[in-house]
Amino acid sequence: MTKAAVDVKREQRITMEIVVDAYTEEECAMAWHCHLEDQLSFPFEARVRQAMPASPLKAGETVTVIALAHEQLCRVAIFVMARHGTRDVVVPLAQLVPVRADRNVREAVADWHYWHDHGYSF
Repeated sequence: MTKAAVDVKREQRITMEIVVDAYTEEECAMAWHCHLEDQLSFPFEARVRQAMPASPLKAGETVTVIALAHEQLCRVAIFVMARHGTRDVVVPLAQLVPVRADRNVREAVADWHYWHDHGYSF
């Protein structure tokens, strides 16, 4: 995936509102987890934007996101619990795009995509 253009407004929001007091990798992971915990309303429908090695989902599929994964699991990246057919699976949030969700959910996920797609890490 090619790197997206720099979005100054989004960069500032992420820096000043999400990871503002995060100085270590663990603090950064916790900051993102807490932010998403506050902003995401479950359940919401999402489309798989790309296949990823850490996930059984295929591009274009639709799932229902039912919860944010436990903070211990989100120390490397942000994961969510999603209903895929009759199974609940843990998948990277970077893989999903909300299709039926409120503005807060769409913006929070877009912020995470921006962070992830620009190669930022905890």
